[in-house]
Amino acid sequence: MLYLIAIFGKNMDRRIKFRHLDAFSAIARARSFKSAAEQLSLTQPAISKTLKELEGILGTVLMERSRSGVALTPDGEVFLQFAEQSTAALRHGLRSLRATDGAAGQLKVGALPSVVAHLIPQTSVAFTTSNPDTLLEIHEGPHHDLISRLRSGSLDLVVGRLGRPETVTGLGFEPLYSEEVVIVARPDSAALAVRAFDALEAFRVLYPPRDSAIRSIVARLLISNGVPLFSNRIESTSAAFGRAVVEGDGNTVWIISRGVVARDIAAGHLVELDLDTAPTSGAVGIMTRAGAVPSAPTRAFARLLRQLSRET
Repeated sequence: MLYLIAIFGKNMDRRIKFRHLDAFSAIARARSFKSAAEQLSLTQPAISKTLKELEGILGTVLMERSRSGVALTPDGEVFLQFAEQSTAALRHGLRSLRATDGAAGQLKVGALPSVVAHLIPQTSVAFTTSNPDTLLEIHEGPHHDLISRLRSGSLDLVVGRLGRPETVTGLGFEPLYSEEVVIVARPDSAALAVRAFDALEAFRVLYPPRDSAIRSIVARLLISNGVPLFSNRIESTSAAFGRAVVEGDGNTVWIISRGVVARDIAAGHLVELDLDTAPTSGAVGIMTRAGAVPSAPTRAFARLLRQLSRET
């Protein structure tokens, strides 16, 4: 790892540009050259060339391609931490300069689906009322993507369920409340008669994908009940998609965080199955970069999150 010392120490290689780090981080987040290129408004050949330039400067291979996608090499895993910390520090510095120059402030918040439906709307309205000069951006997405963007500095904080320990290394987490996963169906679905997890195999199951925060705990719940992964399933984190499919098809059940469907259950549009999902209970909270000094808007938004989570 001597090259890391040369890059981030006194002899930092000046050939490394911001575009190199941005491209590398985007590919690592998306695990796909195509998706990363779309995010950065580049062509695939252009982003591939940028990565090759970076690898040439470093003198090491950062990523390996395979049929399943893109994977970081051991050197790539190490370099990603430094790259994202560097870009995050630079973005933070630029925002600080703009703030001292009298420009309007900005706050970028990542929100997992379980908080987008209730806690984030209330907090956002309260925040913009008391901070009219700060531009608030809310970004919804899967856990892996939001956490990667938080590390890179393109998000100031992320609100949602705590994921697996290895996914939140280097981040701070402040719990707000706990919630469990529920299994729901529409009111006239035959699934409402189900009393055992293995009986769900008779239905189409909307299931959390691999990069979601609840995937591992749902898997543990099924394993503890002797149930294999459902063969007839669709994997998605989209609340709009899940709601549309379940409400339109009585043969579909949806495994999802309670916060996503709490209003649907209260309104009678969806009904919770009588299955014990208490073991899936986990903390929902605020994730930030460990050691980073939060901006005034970040602190203000966090205060409102604490206050409103206690009231709801």
